[in-house]
Amino acid sequence: MQGFKKKFIFLTLGIICPLSLQTSKVKAGSFGAEIFCTMRDGGNDHESSWEAAYTYIKKQKGGLFKVSPKQAAAQITESVIRDRETFSYCVEYLDNLHPNRKLIRDLEKEEEKKQKESKDRENKRKRLEKELEEANEEFNEETLERYSY
Repeated sequence: MQGFKKKFIFLTLGIICPLSLQTSKVKAGSFGAEIFCTMRDGGNDHESSWEAAYTYIKKQKGGLFKVSPKQAAAQITESVIRDRETFSYCVEYLDNLHPNRKLIRDLEKEEEKKQKESKDRENKRKRLEKELEEANEEFNEETLERYSY
């Protein structure tokens, strides 16, 4: 009977703890969205509104791992989309949370292209070195001695 009580307690804690942690994360993101949207609607610029909301979300999250700016932006976006009626005035500001996505993708493509070109040049260099070695093997010592004066 004693073992059953311990298992039951651990099972209960195992179910309740993750749910309570998830709830605080949702609340932090939701209130972070409220901070961001209220400040933007009040005429504040993007940077100050974002900094206030991000700072709040980081503080509320706590724990071992920090919330990245991308995660915080995603939480704010999710909260605004989930509760469109409340945050209807804020939808126009969401694009500022994820700036220059096209630019970032273009930079990533350019970097991949540079890496591919570098790899192709390296492969070409190795191939030419191999051909040169093979050509040098064809001209052995006898051939060179035959033409020396």
